Amino acid sequence: MGMVFGKIRVETPKYKVLQSTIDYEIRQYPPSVIAQLTYHPSQMKGDKDGGFSVLANYIGAFGNPQNTKPEKIAMTAPVITKSSGEKIAMTAPVVTKTGGAEDEKKMVTMEFLLPSKYEKAEEAPRPVDERVVIREEGERKYGVVTFRGVATDEVVEEKVEKLKQSLERDGYKIIGEFLLARYNPPWTLPPFRTNEVMIPIE
Repeated sequence: MGMVFGKIRVETPKYKVLQSTIDYEIRQYPPSVIAQLTYHPSQMKGDKDGGFSVLANYIGAFGNPQNTKPEKIAMTAPVITKSSGEKIAMTAPVVTKTGGAEDEKKMVTMEFLLPSKYEKAEEAPRPVDERVVIREEGERKYGVVTFRGVATDEVVEEKVEKLKQSLERDGYKIIGEFLLARYNPPWTLPPFRTNEVMIPIE
């Protein structure tokens, strides 16, 4: 029942708050290991969550883990979505990234942060599905705004624009595309969902 009401019972990334304002937080995140899947939405017909189930199968969220050990890997939150097209292509935290070229605009990259016990990519079990890539991400800094409810394209676009304006106004240099972090499963009631828009800064 806790998950329906937004209770987050899984590991979330540790970070250091460098600055907190009425509009946003500046956070520094330590290095992490990520499971990543890049795909075209047309390859995921019948799967409304895009690549989520492929990554969930890798960690064993729905049964036997699809990795070579096989080792069950704990789910973490958020799932992160990256987009670099003009329009926002959604997935979950899980991270989704879309390329800039016309064809690539439709490509999506979704990412799960692996538990902090995995400090290097080679420590994580190797995926059976070759589409899943394990990689390391270094220390990084973001401007972050937290919000409740359903993270629709329109809401996210509005949050991104407002955050960009606030960061630029305060002299921060934006160095990449935004991430959408979603902390709750789809069955969580909308008012209890926690979402974040994160913009990388120097």
